[in-house]
Amino acid sequence: MSERVLLHMTAPVRDAFDIPYHDLGPAGGVPRVALVAGLHGNELNGVFVLSRLAGFLADVADGARPPLALRARVIVVPAVNVLGVNVGRRAWPFDGTDLNRMFPGYDAGETTQRIARAVFETTRAAHYRIDVHSSNPEFEELPQVRLYEPSADERRDAVLFGLPAVIERRGNPIFTSTIGHAWKQESGCSFVLQVGQGGAVQLGHCERLFRALVGFLTRVGVLTGTELAAEDDDVRYFGRRQTLPLMAERAGFFVSNLRVGAWLSAGDTIGYVYDGFDGALRATIATPRSGLLSGLRRQSLLCEGDLVARIQTREEVSEEADTYLFGHGQ
Repeated sequence: MSERVLLHMTAPVRDAFDIPYHDLGPAGGVPRVALVAGLHGNELNGVFVLSRLAGFLADVADGARPPLALRARVIVVPAVNVLGVNVGRRAWPFDGTDLNRMFPGYDAGETTQRIARAVFETTRAAHYRIDVHSSNPEFEELPQVRLYEPSADERRDAVLFGLPAVIERRGNPIFTSTIGHAWKQESGCSFVLQVGQGGAVQLGHCERLFRALVGFLTRVGVLTGTELAAEDDDVRYFGRRQTLPLMAERAGFFVSNLRVGAWLSAGDTIGYVYDGFDGALRATIATPRSGLLSGLRRQSLLCEGDLVARIQTREEVSEEADTYLFGHGQ
């Protein structure tokens, strides 16, 4: 059995509950890879994919998928916020705490601090540490690797996922209590993967993420015997000044028939804004620069100043966008 218990906790008026995880591959020694999802209970893509990945790797470790072999130890935590997942809430249900603002945690502290500490201690020693997120329910993200103040090794190895975009961001005080920031104080490489939107499973994004994780494990030598298919897209690396956020200049109903991952030319239409009372067309939103559509608003009700879309530009833009605009889901 690969299943272990990360933390056992009691509840006020119900049965005790566990936060389970998988410990896969050769026993003993330092894990080579640690993967975490479900820090936010409404981000279901990562939970779905990591649960499938754990089952797949367990079969490999048991010899049920020859000629595949698991050559190194892998830790998988499909859902940290187990209660939040069960009720579909982003935060920890008892007190509304954001679990990804509790790191590195405190083992003698409150519930979420103890959970954070247990996750951190279980994953910190891995050479590769991967935190999977979705955006909020209003915004869809193209599957991508996010790097915050990356090391040279992180820049080099981020492309091994084979996802269509690797996007670099500067740090921000908002994120200093996240698991990603806590991991970066350790040796090795830490990655944040953004996939789809919160509140539901987007199967196409999940299939791409699953392939990306299997490909990554293969390329770093943890998984052997696989035959990797050609990537859906070329991997593109975007630096800090290659992200253009498009903000709404007026409120209304926003509609768009675009898909994330589309390459756009300057002047292409992103979507339209209609008046919510008389239905009149109030604005056409177009991209001023060519590039990759890496994120798109899916909530039609639009307020002035809302983020509508993000374009990853081929050339640098004049100003580096504030990291806060890219914090959805983290």
